[in-house]
Amino acid sequence: MKLNYYAETDSLYIELAERPSTDSREVSEGIVLDYDEHGRLVGIDIDNATNKIDLQRLVLNKLPGEIEKPAA
Repeated sequence: MKLNYYAETDSLYIELAERPSTDSREVSEGIVLDYDEHGRLVGIDIDNATNKIDLQRLVLNKLPGEIEKPAA
């Protein structure tokens, strides 16, 4: 899973799987769910993210995998 924030558009994209999306559905104003060809959720796009969620703090609790930070 990857979280990508784009300041220029104030959008947050949560990539749940590294598969291409073939279908998208807006479930609430500015919140779009992306699905692959088999109907599996692969991503969540949140527009105007700073008005909808707290981006100042991220807590990862008991995740079974590895946590990576991209190089600056």
